[in-house]
Amino acid sequence: MPTMNEYQPLFFDEPEEEAAQPDGPVPGPAATVVFSEAPGGPFDYLVPPELQESLSPGQRVRVPLGRGNRMVTGYCVQVGEPDPESPWDLKPIDSLIDDQPLLSARMLELTRWMADYYVASWGQVLEAVVPAGVRSSAGTRQVTFYQLADDLAGQLEQIKLPPKQRQVIELVASQDKPIQARQLAEQAGCTQAPLKSLEKKGLLVASHRRIYQGDLSEQVADRESPLELNDDQKAALEVILKAQQSGQQQTVLLHGVTGSGKTEVYIQAIQQVVRDGRQAIVLVPEISLTPQTRHRFRSRFDQVAVLHSHLSNSERHWHWRRIASGEVQVVVGARSAVFAPVPRLGLIVLDEEHETTFKQETVPRYHARDVARQRSKLEGIPLVLGSATPSLESWQQTVSGDARLVQLPRRVLGRPLPDVATIDLRNEYGRKGSRGVISQPLYHAMRQTLDQEGQVILLLNRRGFSTSIQCPACGNVVRCPQCDVVLT
Repeated sequence: MPTMNEYQPLFFDEPEEEAAQPDGPVPGPAATVVFSEAPGGPFDYLVPPELQESLSPGQRVRVPLGRGNRMVTGYCVQVGEPDPESPWDLKPIDSLIDDQPLLSARMLELTRWMADYYVASWGQVLEAVVPAGVRSSAGTRQVTFYQLADDLAGQLEQIKLPPKQRQVIELVASQDKPIQARQLAEQAGCTQAPLKSLEKKGLLVASHRRIYQGDLSEQVADRESPLELNDDQKAALEVILKAQQSGQQQTVLLHGVTGSGKTEVYIQAIQQVVRDGRQAIVLVPEISLTPQTRHRFRSRFDQVAVLHSHLSNSERHWHWRRIASGEVQVVVGARSAVFAPVPRLGLIVLDEEHETTFKQETVPRYHARDVARQRSKLEGIPLVLGSATPSLESWQQTVSGDARLVQLPRRVLGRPLPDVATIDLRNEYGRKGSRGVISQPLYHAMRQTLDQEGQVILLLNRRGFSTSIQCPACGNVVRCPQCDVVLT
């Protein structure tokens, strides 16, 4: 009968046997894949021979995951020799989803930096960078194209075919590029049946591609001539152009009062970038500013793309492909436009860089200003930050020497700045004729404007609550008795 000690497991006496590594060469290259959902990876997968020529980093792949080999979609971020420490019996990649990489090598490097800096998984960052419309190929449909089989052109007369099939073959032979199946059937006056028969006989070769539906082209705006710059604008433009010609990353903070002509400086700097055969990205804080900014740039450039969250998936996909093909000169958009797949990026501009709308509130919680600075470092190009009230972070960088400060202290054409007055509402309390938050100076200014048949706009920065409760008589602020925090 077994003793008690024979039932006890041996935790320390017998070391675990290491898995035996197979002898011989590794069967092929391995691809590192990450996922947007848990488990995020990275995981290594074997690249089968039929995919070794077509797989590149930046493409999406379908791979088996887990013990049940559930098929999931992941992003290939690296292709190379497998890790010597990992087992050699890697699972193979099932298939490719994208014909071409969605992300360049530098964009993959940027997303890797974002994942580390903002404490997010690499797959989550990639999912945020690549728009949903691009991932789903929105606005496209799968189309079959036909062309003659190789070495068949000289043998057509010797092949006996029915009349319809003969007509189809002659139409395909007369084309210098593959023809759509639907177009071919219409020209031949037949159904798809003769085309399928010729494909089975090996006389026609079918290929499948996704093409865009509809026409998303935009109306060309009236062209405008460059404006004459004043001395301050010329000095600012010269600084930006020197930064561009240096071939190194430089951050330029353009501190200009409202109406000082910052946008014209941006435009003329980008014109030089375009003349050099490169492209630019212009970020604006609000979607409401995008149309007017787009119109301003479309009046000066031939090809302008727009990226913001109010676009449909089809429109975003169309712009994304145009940008990736290199035909777009300027990309204008909100914070997500910092990820535009510009192949020859030469300049990034952040207008109103102090705005909090450049912050993303969902994972990955990035700041477009910091991402733009990192991308400009990877590309070796200037970053221009424009604002009338710069953020403390950007101003400190000019103090420490990490950024160059350029100032536009005057408005264009010598226009005066508006009169601004700060009214202490504590002095208004208890005064005869007091109207609460409408102070006496404000009341008289509104009355005078209305008497002159003018208009008044009152902007309320908060609705329904205040950041503090203060006694108008003594100035005491109501605080929480437990933690001394100001009550709202």
